[in-house]
Amino acid sequence: MSDKVLLDYGSGGKASQRFIGELFLKNFDNPELRRLNDGAVLSVGARIAVSTDTFTVDPIFFPGGDIGALSVHGTVNDVAMMGAQPKYLTCGFILEEGLPISDLTQIVESMGAAAREAGVWIVTGDTKVVQKGAADKIFINTTGIGEVIIDPAPAGDLARPGDDILISGTLGDHGLAILSTRQGLSFETPVKSDCASLNHIIVELLQTVPDVHVLRDPTRGGLATTLNEIAIASGVTCELIEDVIPVRPEVKGGCSLLGLDPLYLANEGKFICILPEAQADAALKLMHANPLAVDAKRIGTVIANEKPGQPGRVLLKTGLGGKRLLGMLEGEQLPRIC
Repeated sequence: MSDKVLLDYGSGGKASQRFIGELFLKNFDNPELRRLNDGAVLSVGARIAVSTDTFTVDPIFFPGGDIGALSVHGTVNDVAMMGAQPKYLTCGFILEEGLPISDLTQIVESMGAAAREAGVWIVTGDTKVVQKGAADKIFINTTGIGEVIIDPAPAGDLARPGDDILISGTLGDHGLAILSTRQGLSFETPVKSDCASLNHIIVELLQTVPDVHVLRDPTRGGLATTLNEIAIASGVTCELIEDVIPVRPEVKGGCSLLGLDPLYLANEGKFICILPEAQADAALKLMHANPLAVDAKRIGTVIANEKPGQPGRVLLKTGLGGKRLLGMLEGEQLPRIC
């Protein structure tokens, strides 16, 4: 291969075949992909969950990960939050002519490692190369397919008054890691993305705790926006306690410096779990035993709306004893965060 991505690599000819074989097949190798068909014939259970996402993060390399690992983790997590065991991924690449092959190789290797860690196969994909300037380095689309393992499956409209709200760990790590790298900022304590696949802990949670109502990963828009979506869909109020919401000191400091609110920053390795109060202690015990959720906390409760027909909302009990309404994120706080 050349040391740069060439337009020929997207032509479908011999150069494309060499490119696919020497880079993608080498790192994603599995029996289905090895057949090199235009699609894949898959075996799954009677009920499946499907999710698709496109990743355009800038920069493509950041502390704690890169666009390749992120594209796998993000879609694996979206499938897992639907009460499913992710099994397969597809991937589509849009590559800018001139992208260094060394960068692409690192990204593809990260994707392969993330897929193996999550226990999923990347079974089919597509690669397009566009002229220099027509894209920014690399965009990746991934679609995930998984087998639903619980009925009823968790859903955003199933939060009920009396439920507890759990978060699996500290907030804002990914968003601040991206911003600080993009702007060339450094902090006394380095901030790393929390980018990780959560499917293994989610499957264990669903198999151990019998009545999980809602699972969501608070990515773009962060905790506040995601809980607003859940509150609106369920017709309830989510009431949070500010002092128990876990945020790393370095993230608090960075957000204070930059005028950002960590409750609205993206996360790529955390999940919200809403379930009956009686099940919360068992869920927290399981979460604390997993390295990805050692900082899990009970951060609030679900209550009924004050008035019939009132839209769902999120309230924050502040450390001073007052209450603050947390609305949905207005506009794009940090563009190209994932």
